[in-house]
This record gives sequence, structure tokens and C-alpha cells, in this order.
Amino acid sequence: MARDRLVTRRVARWLDQRTGSAKFARTALGKVFPDHWSFLIGEIALYSFVVLLATGVYLTFFFDPSVSEVVYDGSYVPLQGVTMSQAYSSALDISFDVRAGLVMRQMHHWAALLFLAAIVVHLMRIFFTGAFRRPRELNWMVGITLLILAIFNGFAGYSLLDDQLSGTGLRIAYSITLSIPLIGTWLASFLFGGEYPGPDIINRLYVIHILLLPAAIIALLTLHLGLVVRHKHTQFGGRGRTEKNVVGEPVWPRFAFKSIGLMLCTAAMTAGLGGLAQINPVWLYGPYKVSNVSSASQPDWYMAWLDGALRVFPGWETRIAGFEIPGAFYAGVLLAGITFGLLYAWPFLESKFTSDHAEHHLLDRPRNRPVRTCMGVATLVFYALLTLSGSTDVLATTFGLSVNVVLVSCRIALIVVPPIAALITYRLCKELQLRDEDAGVAPPERPRIRWELLRVWEWPSRRKETKAALARGDAGTPTAVD
Repeated sequence: MARDRLVTRRVARWLDQRTGSAKFARTALGKVFPDHWSFLIGEIALYSFVVLLATGVYLTFFFDPSVSEVVYDGSYVPLQGVTMSQAYSSALDISFDVRAGLVMRQMHHWAALLFLAAIVVHLMRIFFTGAFRRPRELNWMVGITLLILAIFNGFAGYSLLDDQLSGTGLRIAYSITLSIPLIGTWLASFLFGGEYPGPDIINRLYVIHILLLPAAIIALLTLHLGLVVRHKHTQFGGRGRTEKNVVGEPVWPRFAFKSIGLMLCTAAMTAGLGGLAQINPVWLYGPYKVSNVSSASQPDWYMAWLDGALRVFPGWETRIAGFEIPGAFYAGVLLAGITFGLLYAWPFLESKFTSDHAEHHLLDRPRNRPVRTCMGVATLVFYALLTLSGSTDVLATTFGLSVNVVLVSCRIALIVVPPIAALITYRLCKELQLRDEDAGVAPPERPRIRWELLRVWEWPSRRKETKAALARGDAGTPTAVD
């Protein structure tokens, strides 16, 4: 035993002399992690991604991303003798003829759903507690980019199988791509290899799904974790907690063992779901035929809002500078662009409108930032309604209603419900603040929101006034637009 320890020390010393890793390891393992359950949601996303990589590597040994037509002769009797693509045939082989193939494929799908759900909840926690504020604006933008990449990779993954459901999704994706002004036609042709359905889309999606997007996600995750270490972790306020310290557990050994336990639980949960809960039974949908459209098609939850937007938005078609812009552009491109653009810009908008440019390491209670909280709730309600709108045909069938009645109801709800949710949330936050004050809890410092900055047409004149005041050395002039 003593001889083994000696060899281990010599190997460790040899590595440290050449890499300097001992100092980095001591610093990293000595970091303090706050002990609040909500900080573990991001780790669930990380460990779901690990499951995705492990199961994805297994599936690549057996999946063939080819659109060449073959006659199926595998174990699934109802489709024997049916002509289909090699991609769909290999998906059936994985499901019925490869040892543990179905479990791995379903684990992969469940892990993708969990990965995206954990990212969304993690971002919600960061937004409502103000963890995006200086100096973490860059990390917030990295997180938003990770969400976008995860959505694209999830869509690319379940579109590879060339079944009737995934083919319907690709048909919608082709229409949305085609609707982009100037570059839409070129981009659609590049992705699909020609007119829809295109001979190259499966091959290109495969490269994007297993190589390009995972590499980008790994790079951004590394940057994300590096920035967390660089800025130290945020924490909720409480006894002994200040802007200059972090109260919690050191990474080694207590937090490390907790984290390993969480990783094993995540893997066990996805394995349990993969073995017990059926998901995406492609053998029931059949091979994709361009002339067919599956009835009551429902995408995965993270794409349902887009489906709903395409259903409820009016079919506007406009012509600008000689280019015709179809309705799919407004619902499928412009709405997503505005949403994610505002998410990227939110830390800077909040900083400008509150004139709060200080560093923050203590988190807000959502009740103490009622404007931010009510706007976040209104946005979530809006997208939840869009997600529900993606099931208009299912709702109509289930409740015996006209599809048009359901469609019009969804449109009205999208306009009326989010403002009501925002108003209720705002009043609830104010009520909770009053209860805190009655209980003797000191109210936190609340930055004044400069609503006058919404008058953007006044920004040039305000900027001129600021420059003139600075030239005169008049420190008493009100601050203009930064």
C-alpha cells in the first residue's frame, strides 16, 4: 500500500511540474458553493447533457443518416416489406433489433427534454432573482445562447428519423426558412440541398446534431462555468451574507459528493424513464411521405410555442422593397428574434432604466422587484398560451368544439391574459412587501425606475443637454441618456 501511495505521489508531482495543475485544483476545490436547492437546477442541466452525450455516442454506432430507399425486413412485422429511407429503417432496427437500443434511444430523448427544461427553469431563477446583473451580464448572454443552441439541437435530433411526424416538422422548418427576406431562398436551398424535401437535409442535420452544435454547447458550458468561478457564486441574503462573501460548503469534499449524487440521480431518472415511459414511438407514425400530413401532430414541448404562434398569428403577407414577406416570417422568425433579443438586452435595459450600475452578488427576492417580476410572469404566460395554442386541433377534438372557436379563443387570451397576470403579480408583490414591513423586515434599497427613458425620441436632445452641461461643468444638471 505504501509503495502504491509513493507511485501515486510521484505521478502527481510529475504532472504538476509540467502543468501546474495542483495550484488550480486547490483553488477550484476550495471554492465555496451556497447551499440552496435552486442552485442545483443548473447542475441537472449539465448532467442531462452528460447523459445525452453518452447515449448519443451509443446511437451513432447504429444510426445511418441516409435517405436512400430500402425495403424494411426487420423485426417489426407491420412495416415488413414497406419501402422507406435507410435513416428510418435504422431507427427501427435500433428500436427492435439492437440490444438495449430502444432504452438508449428513449433515454436520449428524455434527457433532451430534461436538459431543456432545466435550462429554462435555471434561466427563470436567474431572471427573477436578478443574478444577471453586473458583473454577470456576459454569463447571462452565454446562457441565452445555450438555450437557443439546445432548442436547435433538440429539433435537429428528432428530425433525423425521417418518420411522418419529423417530416411534418421539417416541412414547417422549410417554410419558415423560406420566409426570411433576402436570404431565405438561399438558406433553404443550402440546408435542404434543393427544393423540399431535399436530398441532403438528413445528412446535414446529422452533422449539425452530433458535431457542430454539441461542440458549441461544450465550449459555451466551459465558458459559463469558468465565469462562475471567476465571479464567484451569487447567494440569497441572510445572516452573515454580504456582497463580499459566499456562505456555504467548499467544493471538496461535501459539495462534490452531493453533486456526484445528483448526477447519479439524474442518470437513474432518465434510465427509468427510458425503460418504463414510451416516448416518440416512430414505428407507429410510419415512414415520411411528402404527400401525407400527420393528424394532430405535436412537437416536443420546447417547440410547441412556435407551432402555436404559426397557428394563431394572422396570415399577413406584405411586400417591402419588392420582397414578399409571408405570414410565417412574423410568427416563426420575428417573434423569436424579438423575444431572444430582449432577453439578451435585458441586463443592460434594466441597468439603464434604474441607473443601477453597481456590482451585485446578493440575489433579489422577486417580491422586491415587482416590475421585473410582473414583466417576467407576463412573458411566461404569453408563451404558455402559445404552447397551448399549438394543440388547437387536439383541444377541439377533445372538447367537441369548432377549431375556429378554439383558435379565436387562443388569440383573445394571448392579448388579454398576460396583462392581467402582470397586474395580479404586481399587486401580489406589493402586498408581500407590506407584510414584510409589518413583520419588521427592513425593505431593501429599491432603485428608481426612470420611466421617462421610454420616450426614445427624446434621447438625442437629452444627450445634447448632457454634453452641454458637461462642457459648462454644471454638475447639477440631471443625468441624460447614457
